[in-house]
Amino acid sequence: MSGPAHLDEILYPPIEPYETGELLVGDGHRLYWEQSGDPDGKPVVFLHGGPGAGTSPWQRRFFDPSRYRIVLFDQRGCGRSTPHASAPNADLRHNTTWHSVADIELLRKNLGISQWQVFGGSWGSALALAYAQTHPDAVSEIVLRGIFTLRAHELEWFYEGGASAIFPDLWENFIAQIPVLERGHLIEAYHRRLFDPDPDVHIPAGVAWSSWEAATLSVLPDPDREASMAEPAAATAFARIENHYFVHGGWFREGQLIADAGRLSEIPGVIVQGRYDVCTPIMTAWDLHRAWPEAELVIVDDAGHAASEPGIARALRAATDGFASR
Repeated sequence: MSGPAHLDEILYPPIEPYETGELLVGDGHRLYWEQSGDPDGKPVVFLHGGPGAGTSPWQRRFFDPSRYRIVLFDQRGCGRSTPHASAPNADLRHNTTWHSVADIELLRKNLGISQWQVFGGSWGSALALAYAQTHPDAVSEIVLRGIFTLRAHELEWFYEGGASAIFPDLWENFIAQIPVLERGHLIEAYHRRLFDPDPDVHIPAGVAWSSWEAATLSVLPDPDREASMAEPAAATAFARIENHYFVHGGWFREGQLIADAGRLSEIPGVIVQGRYDVCTPIMTAWDLHRAWPEAELVIVDDAGHAASEPGIARALRAATDGFASR
């Protein structure tokens, strides 16, 4: 998929990888990875969202292929990585934030990269922060979008009813899967259904969970995105991995990624945030910017959460272009 047509005037043209592979990271997991652009260019690693969304070919297009060595990979359990979290007997015990941080570092070393730019949006912003705070010497710059740090009030806003004030019609579809008496703790109620081994239980729950997110990502609806995110296998993996992370608070101390932002003070950064982001409201980007004032905060006034919205895509390309020659 080359990406939405409206991005053709904003992002770089579609490209194909010059190398792909699988990384054995332990615990039975194999991660799909790829490299595109210039093999001798500036290394950058793209951290996809979700967790559980996987990568798409159009995400290579945020980077100038004549100046960047572009690394994409699918995190544990999703995309082209195996085992896939949509399997009825999926075991997510070894799929945590800190497994992913270790996976990124292992991939960097295996590719022979001394330092790379870290680019992440949504959940990818949380993973980028966790990785950079753990391995600051391995990071040349950070580009973030739609900031999400898994604090309790961030999760409650989107999954326990706050965002229903803006999307009450879509919220009804989300809660329809859950009996009235269980709606006081929706993340937990969904957890029980998503990890039920019966496909007649976990697939409808996965589609409903993923469809709620797909329909609220941007200021304007995107039927193609909503349809792709409702595909049963992808939706089930996405919902299971997200829910698993959220039930455990990302394995972070409450507020950890904001509290530890001072570790990034020597790393150049750009934070891109849509003003009308309902999934990850601007409050978190603002809190991060206050804790990490050295990073530039770019607020896109006519955008929500999705990287495919024109204003967000334009700001992200400007950030990577600005860092390309460092």
